[in-house]
Amino acid sequence: MSATVRIQREAFDVAAETAKLSRGRTDVGAVVTFTGICRGDENGKPIAALTLEHYPGMAEQEISRHVEEARSRWPLLGVTVIHRHGRITPGEDIVLVITASSHREAAFAAAEFLMDYLKTRAPFWKQVEAAGKTTWVEARDTDDRLAARWQTTDHAAE
Repeated sequence: MSATVRIQREAFDVAAETAKLSRGRTDVGAVVTFTGICRGDENGKPIAALTLEHYPGMAEQEISRHVEEARSRWPLLGVTVIHRHGRITPGEDIVLVITASSHREAAFAAAEFLMDYLKTRAPFWKQVEAAGKTTWVEARDTDDRLAARWQTTDHAAE
């Protein structure tokens, strides 16, 4: 299985990354992509930007560890995870998860699993810039509940 994990400041090209993962492959029957985009509001209030911080080295290792867990749960043929850091303004891409498999069920489940991890446990910290001040974003119970499903159920058969 091919796997790419990158944390970068610069924007990424979704189409190019998707093509790179599946180009020349006749065993890939499904590719699922998820792109997280910076919204123009947080909790209904307009924002100017998000600033994402991470722990260099550790963040890549932790994401790679979860990519490996996804590979052990589902028959994946490739995975790409790209997460940006730094100041990101509304409308800009933040994160890209691409999963490839022979069948759609595995690709969809693995993409969800990886995004639930990235939203709840990946070593990133998010600060919102709005109305001339900055505030740190707290974890959300709804995100934690979604992530908890992967700890209690065996999804490898999906």
